[in-house]
Amino acid sequence: MQVYLPIAEMSVDVFVILGVGGGIGFLSGLFGAGGGFLLTPLLIFLGVPPAVAVGTGTNQIVASSVSGALAQWRRGNVDARMGLVLILGGLVGSGFGVLLFRWLRRLGHIDLVISASYIVLLGSVGGLMVVESLRALRRARAGGGDAAPKRPHPRGWTDRLPLKIRFRRSGLYLSALLPAGVGAAVGLISAVLGVGGGFVLVPAMIYLLGMPTAVVIGTSLFQIVFVTASATFLHAAINHTVDVVLALLLLLGGVIGAQIGVRVGAGMKGEHLRGLLGLLVLAVAVKLLVDLLLPPAEPFSLGLVTGAVP
Repeated sequence: MQVYLPIAEMSVDVFVILGVGGGIGFLSGLFGAGGGFLLTPLLIFLGVPPAVAVGTGTNQIVASSVSGALAQWRRGNVDARMGLVLILGGLVGSGFGVLLFRWLRRLGHIDLVISASYIVLLGSVGGLMVVESLRALRRARAGGGDAAPKRPHPRGWTDRLPLKIRFRRSGLYLSALLPAGVGAAVGLISAVLGVGGGFVLVPAMIYLLGMPTAVVIGTSLFQIVFVTASATFLHAAINHTVDVVLALLLLLGGVIGAQIGVRVGAGMKGEHLRGLLGLLVLAVAVKLLVDLLLPPAEPFSLGLVTGAVP
């Protein structure tokens, strides 16, 4: 069944979009990532203009992340204090990101920037997560347990940062500037690439902040809800790239999929979750790289250039 998308100016199959939304919601609940790292490329693969895919993708991530965050909250897997610090940084970062997105779109470079940024980010983050997961599995088999770094407090230059706060749920005592900086970086990425930022936030919380994997997933979703909601509002108000029809279809599938993902993820070990997420991230990066390098089927076409605005 076909439905017309007014902002994207194209028709899509309703059941395909519902399936995409459900799959992204499932990944959100399973990994603690909003799923935008996969949603935006998938929408682009389906023919949705990159600018619309980014703006609309953040809207769907809000819905699936709310569903997953509530489920994680009921399980006691959310560090609310850490989440609030990440949110404050994320709101600042997302504001700058939307302005940067508008500037690149005016220059007509936004499509290339989105594709190239995905390849670099997904390739590097996915590779690091796979390597760390393999090390974790080897240590677990040798009797060392889960390989997520266990640090009671930050070391080195981070010890000298001011504004230290005790995050009891995570068992950490560190400067609020560190998670705030992580949140700002993720907010910037979220606004420019239309992602929740979980594929960057989750490993940063584990390997940089030293948080336990179980708490990371819930806290990541908690932060993603507010940062992507801010990015969605700014994209709709400033860039006019949110397609409501597409967003509603993705939202419907995403809410259902997130609940299923939380239940499945509860029975999996942390190192397994990190490895699977890393492999998925790498697969998307390879697909984008292949599409960017291969010559298009139609080198020349007439029509509206969606990458630029007057």
